[in-house]
Amino acid sequence: MPTNAKQQNSQLIRGFVPYQETKGEEYMSDRMRAHFTNILNKWKQELMEEVDRTVHHMQDEAANFPDPADRASQEEEFSLELRARDRERKLIKKIDETLQLIEDNDYGWCDSCGVEIGIRRLEARPTATLCIDCKTLAEIKEKQLGS
Repeated sequence: MPTNAKQQNSQLIRGFVPYQETKGEEYMSDRMRAHFTNILNKWKQELMEEVDRTVHHMQDEAANFPDPADRASQEEEFSLELRARDRERKLIKKIDETLQLIEDNDYGWCDSCGVEIGIRRLEARPTATLCIDCKTLAEIKEKQLGS
């Protein structure tokens, strides 16, 4: 993902207060799961609003330019917007899957090794399914295989 897209995604889900654990609180308590549910729902809502803005923009800006260069520029702009919305559509699907994990009490543990992913990592990447160690290993393997 290009840096500006990463920055845009991280800006979309800012505006929440970092979770403050209480002494002796169990990992992924009801209160903690509610915190992540709120973050994910807010992020999803913002993505859906962006989709609506794109649809309205494309409807409002669609024109049949007589100049082929102008038409090509508009088509390229629309193509870039549609690609960005497709990435966001996939992200919305991943958010929905994550919300289901929360509902099923399966959220917050690494899919690979089973340890706690960690609150701060999940706040930074709410859809994370791997702890930082397993994610790092996966990235190293990916580089070695050239995938």
